[in-house]
Amino acid sequence: MRLHHLLLVLLFVVLSSVSGFTQGIRSPLSCRGNRGVCLPIRCPGRLRQIGTCFGPRVPCCRR
Repeated sequence: MRLHHLLLVLLFVVLSSVSGFTQGIRSPLSCRGNRGVCLPIRCPGRLRQIGTCFGPRVPCCRR
């Protein structure tokens, strides 16, 4: 019975860590950590949007 509890905890930990990778970038610190830059305009040229910095209107851009 203890093995079932251990497997349940292990499953919970794995599923909770996977969900963290699906979330977008939402702060300036995480943007810079992912080698991005916060711009108050749309991402120009070869840059693409990888998330947002302060809100939905400020994109985090990266090559």
